[in-house]
Amino acid sequence: MPVKKPSRTTLRKVKMLLLDVDGVMTDGGIYFSESGDELKKFNIQDGYGIVKLRRSGIEVGIITGRVSKIVARRAAELGITQVHQNLHDKGSAFETIRAATGLREEEFAYIGDDEFDLPVLTRVGFSATPADGVPAVLKKVDYVCRRRGGEGAVREVIDLILAAQGTAGKSRTTHA
Repeated sequence: MPVKKPSRTTLRKVKMLLLDVDGVMTDGGIYFSESGDELKKFNIQDGYGIVKLRRSGIEVGIITGRVSKIVARRAAELGITQVHQNLHDKGSAFETIRAATGLREEEFAYIGDDEFDLPVLTRVGFSATPADGVPAVLKKVDYVCRRRGGEGAVREVIDLILAAQGTAGKSRTTHA
């Protein structure tokens, strides 16, 4: 599927980026140790992008259908305070975040990869999916990433936002 060129005008309006986790921040796999512990793999470039985005003044939030201590830990490491887990109605979670922040729908960007994400993807000002998003999502979003979930798709979108807003490369170095 060809990648649509995102509108710089739309990207300039973004004040908050919302993320799904499985299939977006991770590769979508759920790994279990022999002792039953759940494991997830996060991309370090995505993490550094999140840090850069937050330092530029754009907030980041998470909306995920599963609940995981690992997600809470990763969010805390990255300074993400809006973390909404165990939600099957992502549209209502989006409304809660919108009301809490006072932002307009067009001031949000969202990256999701599956049908549960459509209620948010169809409401935000800028929507994106990793290259391996499901067909129903690929058809509805503003931008299809070149990268897959957990392999830099989040960073790809962040770099687009920062470039459009003229803040690319202006954050201080920190670990992600």
